[in-house]
Amino acid sequence: MLLLAGAAGANAQDWPMWGGTPDRNMVSESSAPLPAEWDVNGGRNVRWVAALGSATYGNPVVAGGRIFVGTNNEALYDQETPGDKGILLAFDAATGEFLWQMVSDKLVSGRVNDWPHQGVCSSPLVEGDRLYYVTNRGELLALDVQGMANGNDGPVTDEARQSPTDGDVLWRLDMMEELGSFPHNMANSNPVAYGNLLFVNTSNGHDESHVNPPSPLAPAIIAVDKRTGELVWEANHVGENLLHGQWSAAGVAEVGGVTQVIMGEGDGWVRGYVAETGETLWSFDTNPKDSVWPRTRNNVISTPVIVDDRLFIANGQDPEHGEGTGHLYAIDATQRGDITETGRLWHYDTIRRSISTAAVKDGILYLPDFSGFLHALDIETGEPLWVHDTFAAVWGSPVIADGKLYLGDEDGDVVVLRPGPAEEVIAEMNMGSAVYSSAVPANGVLYIASRNQLFALEDQDGATGGR
Repeated sequence: MLLLAGAAGANAQDWPMWGGTPDRNMVSESSAPLPAEWDVNGGRNVRWVAALGSATYGNPVVAGGRIFVGTNNEALYDQETPGDKGILLAFDAATGEFLWQMVSDKLVSGRVNDWPHQGVCSSPLVEGDRLYYVTNRGELLALDVQGMANGNDGPVTDEARQSPTDGDVLWRLDMMEELGSFPHNMANSNPVAYGNLLFVNTSNGHDESHVNPPSPLAPAIIAVDKRTGELVWEANHVGENLLHGQWSAAGVAEVGGVTQVIMGEGDGWVRGYVAETGETLWSFDTNPKDSVWPRTRNNVISTPVIVDDRLFIANGQDPEHGEGTGHLYAIDATQRGDITETGRLWHYDTIRRSISTAAVKDGILYLPDFSGFLHALDIETGEPLWVHDTFAAVWGSPVIADGKLYLGDEDGDVVVLRPGPAEEVIAEMNMGSAVYSSAVPANGVLYIASRNQLFALEDQDGATGGR
């Protein structure tokens, strides 16, 4: 029987991928106590702190006693490798000790494909002794989780950097070279797997004109054999209808007896595919029919969350485009064909553009918009229960663990709320710089990446505050 990635080879309390599980619901079922409050300056409930680069958009993942996070090269862990690079860092999850890094040079094409100093934005997937992620160069890589510390395993043996603290590439798929993908400003996808298949957004987008897709025939989503990196299937329904860029991630779950891969795409539609074959099952337009890009029509950057044959997803735009009208939907993913009307369970339009992914717990959906409002909705009706204002832009997603909801914002504040039908703020702390990613609960530790530091927080004083 095939297993969804994360069900095998990872500790039940690990967080080995974006969202923790393939259905991408930002909820941990672990009962391990986590802190409700901390002080990063005074050290209260802080286990360790590690330096990151000057910009960190890649969300951390934790598996097998290691934590991995994408950033840029400003932390300069290797003094002999200076300059602007894309960096994936590996640390010991218990101590914060630096273990190794995978270095990716910047593309010579520059900011049109690889924006300066943005580093690696992909959140890895870890399965057993392998790690999969997308570099700033639009490459899908499979790495050894131990790096070069246990030697250069191959079959790739021509890595430019081969010290014990460098990454060890097992295989590489260059999506720009081999598939014709043209990332707009940055490649970003958070891989997910089912059986031996790995699913990735290609990040195909516009050129510098912001109106022309130079590679309209390039796929939007691909499935590759995770053992070899060989292409198994591809799909492209977007074509010339590409609005800007494609930065969503896919989710995987069994829906109506069929294992589906579901992803928001660059034309503003979300689509469901048969995982094994890539057959298109259904499509749903997340924008009103009279919407016009870029004023009222959005693309999809949020990741779909799949719960009990339903998916929940919002639309939005590149944060550089600022605030604007957004839409949030509950969709019946058992339907087939164009299900924009037939599959809509409810539509919530009292929300701004969002790039965040939802957390669903005990009949309530929690989702922030880019304008900084966290919305709590009844998942059966879409009716709002409460809205919390963070007073800052939100790039990350809410995470629920140990009876608490954690959400960071661009001002560097992390608010802790009690999930439930009434708004209840437990605490709010500042991390010292912007928080663009989401909190990660794993093995009784809460990991939070700010713009330039990675914090490991734990409940040292026994005041969990959320249970």
